[in-house]
Amino acid sequence: MLPIDAAAHASAWRRRHPVDKAVLGLGLTVLAVGLPAWPGAALVLLTALVVLLGPARVPARRLWRAYRVPLGFSVTGALPLLVRVGGGDGFAGWAPGGPAHAGELLLRTSAASLGVLLFAFTTPLSDLLPRLVRAGVPAPVVDVALVTYRMSFLLLDSVRRVRAAQAARLGHTTRAAAWRSLGGLGATAFVRAFDRAARLQTGLAGRGYDGTLRVLVPQAAVSARFTAGSVALLGLLAALAFALRGPLT
Repeated sequence: MLPIDAAAHASAWRRRHPVDKAVLGLGLTVLAVGLPAWPGAALVLLTALVVLLGPARVPARRLWRAYRVPLGFSVTGALPLLVRVGGGDGFAGWAPGGPAHAGELLLRTSAASLGVLLFAFTTPLSDLLPRLVRAGVPAPVVDVALVTYRMSFLLLDSVRRVRAAQAARLGHTTRAAAWRSLGGLGATAFVRAFDRAARLQTGLAGRGYDGTLRVLVPQAAVSARFTAGSVALLGLLAALAFALRGPLT
């Protein structure tokens, strides 16, 4: 199981309805994109961090390991805004207002990423996907996503075992051996994936599969109090962003 999935299953909000957490997490993401970058996105970033490390009880080290990937993309996307190509001053140079634009982009994307991670760290996909059918998503689409999600862990486990076996047989001692091992790993994973898919299809057919996977979903009700608190928090952040925009700029 991936660390973010393990954290979602062990989250303090594990038993809450996905709608409750979507209102808060995805609401923060929308505010990060829609509000002025300063101070709106900064307020959203700080609030998301407080909620993740506080009420949601997400371990800081695990959060950083998941957050550094989108943060790296944010930094990479902001750097080109610092320079310009062409113009009267030469082939390349500093872009007018580049640092301000890069800072705004970095604030927005990093805050929006934390909003998405808040939802991901508190909502396992196994709880979310079956409920999408009630929201109008076609059942076959949900079934394919659910099977893919569950089989991905089996495939990752197979890859880990094959790599361990190759390392035990000195398959990574030289560059040539490492490339041969990588090719063998890809071929083995491909064959095992098809074998597992064929066995899954045979098993479903033997159990009278009629086109719908029926799984048990933990019972949870939408909390009006939690949702109202989330909406109030989002409204407060929006009001603070516009109220502080003038004095801080």
